[in-house]
Amino acid sequence: MHDLKISRPGLWFPTIWIYLVPFSIESHFWENPIFWIGLVFVTFPLNYLVYGLNDYNDYKADLVNNRKGNYLFGAKSTQKQLASIPLKTIGVILPFIIGFTILSGYKMLLLLLFMIAINIIYNFKPFRIKERPPFEIGIQIGYVFTAFFSIVLNDLQMLPWQTILYLSLFAFQSHIAGEIMDIEPDIKAGKKTTATLIGRKNTKFLMLAFLCIEVYILLFWFEDYVLSGFLALFSLWLLIDIFILFKDKPYSLTQMNLFGYAMNFSAIASMAWILYSAKLLHAVF
Repeated sequence: MHDLKISRPGLWFPTIWIYLVPFSIESHFWENPIFWIGLVFVTFPLNYLVYGLNDYNDYKADLVNNRKGNYLFGAKSTQKQLASIPLKTIGVILPFIIGFTILSGYKMLLLLLFMIAINIIYNFKPFRIKERPPFEIGIQIGYVFTAFFSIVLNDLQMLPWQTILYLSLFAFQSHIAGEIMDIEPDIKAGKKTTATLIGRKNTKFLMLAFLCIEVYILLFWFEDYVLSGFLALFSLWLLIDIFILFKDKPYSLTQMNLFGYAMNFSAIASMAWILYSAKLLHAVF
């Protein structure tokens, strides 16, 4: 159960969401067993790689982070538990690397090795991009390779560049939300992030800027009035958060948990929409 907490089931939605983007409901993708194998991979195994290596190098910050220690935001591990993560990660990931390479060839092998390399560069010295703001936001583009993985594995058409840009902004925005919630424990642990450097309110403004660009892309480049409308409402909520409700105050643990459940509910609803509408597969600009 502790290893499941490490993979943070409450934060599986970005990898699942991005994996599903290249599909449309008209393709009857659910009839293909390979689709389900890929879907399994982007849940526990891929997120164990991402968050396991993150936790392995974040002991001090996690120790003072009150939102950790659950299935929503991740485990609070002892140093002994963390010591086994690299070996466990290899055990979890290696069978999928072998299987997917057999199924899809050398391109898949290179893609998976690149995804692993991104996580190593993000977490380990001498790179440790996670503490080199603002590059720790930019490297979140690695999440977009989940879509490329989906395309190669399921033999799908490449996404429009406009969709790739939107997914990149989605990854940046999702990461910034986590940084905002972790400002206090990161400062206590001496961890540098964009949020600890520029402050909570400015980081919220940065997140708002990404959201506004996403709304523009969805509205004018894809004519997706549903998803753009939802993000516009979220942007409005963030404005209320900044100027009226929370301003520069930290969120309570209860509030962060509510936000986490709300994010998952929104992700499930939007997954259904992108599969039904297939809007992100056809840019009009």
